[in-house]
Amino acid sequence: MSDSSIVKTKYWHLLDDGRVQCDLCPRECKLHEGQQGLCFVRANQNNELVLTTYGRSSGFCIDPIEKKPLNHFLPGTPVFSFGTAGCNLACRFCQNWDISKSREMDTLADAASPEMIAEAAARHGCRSVAYTYNDPVVFHEYAIDVAQACRQKGIKSVAVTAAYVNPEPRTEFYQWMDAANVDLKAFSEDFYHKITGGHLEAVLESLKYIKHETDCWLETTTLIIPGYNDSVKELTAMCEWIVENLGVDMPMHFTAFHPDFKMMNVAATPAPTLTMARDIAIKAGVRYAYVGNVHDRDADSTWCHQCGELLIERDWYVLGQWNLDAEGCCQSCGTKVAGVFEATAGDWGAKRLPVRMAG
Repeated sequence: MSDSSIVKTKYWHLLDDGRVQCDLCPRECKLHEGQQGLCFVRANQNNELVLTTYGRSSGFCIDPIEKKPLNHFLPGTPVFSFGTAGCNLACRFCQNWDISKSREMDTLADAASPEMIAEAAARHGCRSVAYTYNDPVVFHEYAIDVAQACRQKGIKSVAVTAAYVNPEPRTEFYQWMDAANVDLKAFSEDFYHKITGGHLEAVLESLKYIKHETDCWLETTTLIIPGYNDSVKELTAMCEWIVENLGVDMPMHFTAFHPDFKMMNVAATPAPTLTMARDIAIKAGVRYAYVGNVHDRDADSTWCHQCGELLIERDWYVLGQWNLDAEGCCQSCGTKVAGVFEATAGDWGAKRLPVRMAG
């Protein structure tokens, strides 16, 4: 690892016993000299907290924005995606565990400065850059620097995150984000504690903060795991909380689990369970509810909540009919659709384009 990969951080303090406490996330790891936090990438070095993965990525790829998933933010456009290594949660079902749980810096094959990323995104015609694959909370400083470089070029920033972060760094982070998809993993403290090693309330506070205190467009995703977070009672409570605290215009995505990492013995999510979750959301008042990781054109598409007309047709990541006007309103009844839309749909489709960075 090069010295340039190690940068000093700002959210920490020295304890009376000589340890350093990380103040970035609610885990608040207390570290002796040379120790790393649970995230693996923030460490006590010479009685200071450093980030060890600055400027290093597990890879760069251009994806459809719908893959994040974001359905109401620049539909059909390409997003320049990257991540680093490490995570501040310990989800037993992690589907990016080879990246998020990696202790090996060899995972970080690509090096790139914030300016290089912004330039590459612009060169490839991307409207946004996504901080994804692992949680950008743990590469806070790098993500913000990239977002600042992107903003100078008119490129928007997208956080794909579990939003497990303390209030002060959260405020700094989201002033640079234009959109976020927050992984609301369940709606019970027991699930968060036992399955992710975190706490639900911190995530709910982040959701309320993003929605009401920032200009960042927000959507949520819940991976539905059979027998763990798929009960009618829990899903109803989640959707009712969303409506009450975040509003009816907040898009929700319910995605299918497949056996992975430390939950190989759990069956994949049946498609009817996702349909049930979507129906519960709609019954609770959510205007835009979607399913993912399964093929369901109707449940992937956006419909007008006022007149019921098809607004944005989606077949996996490929857009079909586009019935929004230049102002983002339903062409049939004129109802405004919540989101960030351009005058016409993007045409990136389902393409996935890996990118190698030079230098």
